[in-house]
Amino acid sequence: MRSPKLAALELKRFGRGKLPRAALVALLLLPLLYGALYLWSFWDPYGRLDKIPVALVNDDKGATAAGKKITAGDEITEKLRDSKVFDWQEVSAKDAEDGVENGAYYLSLTMPSDFSERIASSSGDSPETGALQVHTNDSNNYIVGQISRSVFSEVRTAASTNASRGFLDKIFISFSDIHDATEKAAKGAKDLDGGIGKAKKGSKDLADGLTNAKKGSGDLSGGIKKLDQGASDLASGAQQVADGTKVLADKVNGISGKVRPYLKDDGTSIAHAAQLVADSSKITRNHLSTLVKRAPEAAKDSRRIATDLAAVHQEFCQNAPQGAEDDPKAAAAAKACPILKKGVTAAQEAATVAEDVNAMVKDSNSDLALLDSRLKDVQNKSKELVRQAPHLDADLGAAVAKVNALNSGAQKVSQGATKLHTGLGSARNGATDLDQGVGKLKTGANNLDGGLFKLADGSGKLAGGLHDGVDKIPDYDKGSRDQRTEVMADPVKLASESLHKAPNYGTGFAPYFIPLSLWVGAMVAYMLIQPMSRRALAAGASAWRIAFAGWLPVVALGVLQVGALMAVLHYALGLEMARTAGTLGFLVLVSACFAAIIQWLNARFGAAGRILVLAVLMLQLTSAGGTYPVQTSPGFFNAIHPFLPMTYVVEGLRRLISGGGLEPVWTGSMVLAAFTAGALALTALSARRKQVWTLDRLHPELSL
Repeated sequence: MRSPKLAALELKRFGRGKLPRAALVALLLLPLLYGALYLWSFWDPYGRLDKIPVALVNDDKGATAAGKKITAGDEITEKLRDSKVFDWQEVSAKDAEDGVENGAYYLSLTMPSDFSERIASSSGDSPETGALQVHTNDSNNYIVGQISRSVFSEVRTAASTNASRGFLDKIFISFSDIHDATEKAAKGAKDLDGGIGKAKKGSKDLADGLTNAKKGSGDLSGGIKKLDQGASDLASGAQQVADGTKVLADKVNGISGKVRPYLKDDGTSIAHAAQLVADSSKITRNHLSTLVKRAPEAAKDSRRIATDLAAVHQEFCQNAPQGAEDDPKAAAAAKACPILKKGVTAAQEAATVAEDVNAMVKDSNSDLALLDSRLKDVQNKSKELVRQAPHLDADLGAAVAKVNALNSGAQKVSQGATKLHTGLGSARNGATDLDQGVGKLKTGANNLDGGLFKLADGSGKLAGGLHDGVDKIPDYDKGSRDQRTEVMADPVKLASESLHKAPNYGTGFAPYFIPLSLWVGAMVAYMLIQPMSRRALAAGASAWRIAFAGWLPVVALGVLQVGALMAVLHYALGLEMARTAGTLGFLVLVSACFAAIIQWLNARFGAAGRILVLAVLMLQLTSAGGTYPVQTSPGFFNAIHPFLPMTYVVEGLRRLISGGGLEPVWTGSMVLAAFTAGALALTALSARRKQVWTLDRLHPELSL
């Protein structure tokens, strides 16, 4: 009997009675429990996130920045409600904490009281980070926590972008302010450059003027030094004259008291002496302008006068004949001689003083006008003495007074010369200080001139640099600021483009759950259908016929299962396939492959084979990469990944359902065909072995 007939006979068994027919219907619908029902349960979970209750706590008190009210908490609350990502419920912080703990809320989002204040600080002097507080409880639901982290990451990014806009806008406004300020600074630098140029010219003139002043102060210091030296000599000479006149006045005053009573009769002799003094004074005055030249002669004349007075004394006192004591003239001469002797001594001293004056005049001729005035006074008084000689007794008092006046004048001359010397000494020190100060001023002026030269050069460069800088500093208008603020607040936008994008979770996971359902369908089918026909085994049919006879009924059921499953997924759940015919044909091949593998496991291992079928299913589910990429799994699953058929089924179905290149489909088709052929060959081998009956087959150790 051929394999198709054997397969038909196996299926006819399910037409005998209501229960077998119900079992056959259950076999057809069983993949829907794993495929359609499971996919339906989370077909589009993100589309119903607005049903998930979450707590929203808005404690934000707002803030003010640059005169503008900021209420970041209210803005985020409004946007969250509009987004309808979750079922947001505004509650207090305590209610949110309790709700997350007891499961009333899956999570909570809290905006603290200083949230706006911290965001506003980004445009101030002390920026701080605003913190959104998220509380989850994985004991309520782990997946919700994972979803919330993705959602709140977007919320945080949006809040950070809004905060950055205000901060960056202030920066761009500052650029404009800097541009304007730099432009003003450039103009000021230009004016500064002009002013420094004028100051440079003034410093040059000042340096030149101080150079001339330094030369003049040097000359002044040298001249005053010489004057000081002359004044010193004059003071010394005047002091000597004053000392001499004082001696003369003292002696005249002393003698006048004694001589005056006795000079009444010697007026002629005194007149001659006085005339001699007057003539000498006249001669001295007449030649005062040439005092320097005639000083030696004056000294000689003074000396001669002293000699003459000595001669008069000699004549009147030493050579005069001795008369009777009662002779009045002889008695008067006897009394006057001691006085005349003292006059001779005074004249000699005066001659000595004249000689000293001569020595003084050689070194200095200052203050001669004063000396001329004094000599004139002496001359006048001497003439007056001559005129008054006949009346010597009467005029002696006046003569003494004039001598005293001469002494007083000489003292004043001495004092004036001393003061002049002292003043010139101070002037000499002042002139030296002045010369040194002018020298320092000259050095400072030269330094100032050099510094102003550098300053002028630097100010020129500053002005040029600021003008160049004005052109380089951007000046943004409002439109330009807004554009740049937008870019810098969110400089990196995700230009996401998904190739062959799955519209929902169900479509994305269909390549994983469809082969799972077909494997389970084939597994349950072989719980009702014998993997090898006992009749064929007993009749000694060909091993290949026996293998095909046990495989074809399940393949036929698999085709019906594929049709029912894909019809429900497409029409009931809305699964769209990029290649519908290819998907259906590929799934038929998948059903045939799974049926062959499960048939062999049951045929070869009997009751234990059903356990192996479950084990192989678990290995395929964990290594096929249907959920997470297989690279994220431990190394064991990466090792078995290429050697199990569901790996190629999942990859092929993804391309057939979502689109893309067909290379994985063709590869998977060849792998499935190889697994099918190999499993049928192994089943045929098992059939040949089982045509020989043993005690183990008659009494199996394990029966399921």
